[in-house]
Amino acid sequence: MKIRKNDNVIIIAGNSKGITGKVLKVFPKDNRVIVEGVSLRKRHTKPNQANPQGGIIEMEAPINVSNVMLVDPKSGKPTKIGSKVIIDDKTNKKKIVRVSKKSGEML
Repeated sequence: MKIRKNDNVIIIAGNSKGITGKVLKVFPKDNRVIVEGVSLRKRHTKPNQANPQGGIIEMEAPINVSNVMLVDPKSGKPTKIGSKVIIDDKTNKKKIVRVSKKSGEML
């Protein structure tokens, strides 16, 4: 899975199409992600220590990774992701970095 936590993504399919947000959590086994402010669900909770009042809480539900695309840092438009091998000058070791296909910018 090429999308990671704290990435800025745009929703490309579904009810929230066109909304951009930050990835809060990634579930690689299920191929799903939780995006901030997208796919909100209401959950009824009993009063507890953390929430003494109880009531209805809105929380984000996971959506499929195929419905999101990473936002290009230069243009702000959706882009595909590639990888590039870079040699570090100080340590002389190889390093794999994620690269935007549209602008070539490192992520």
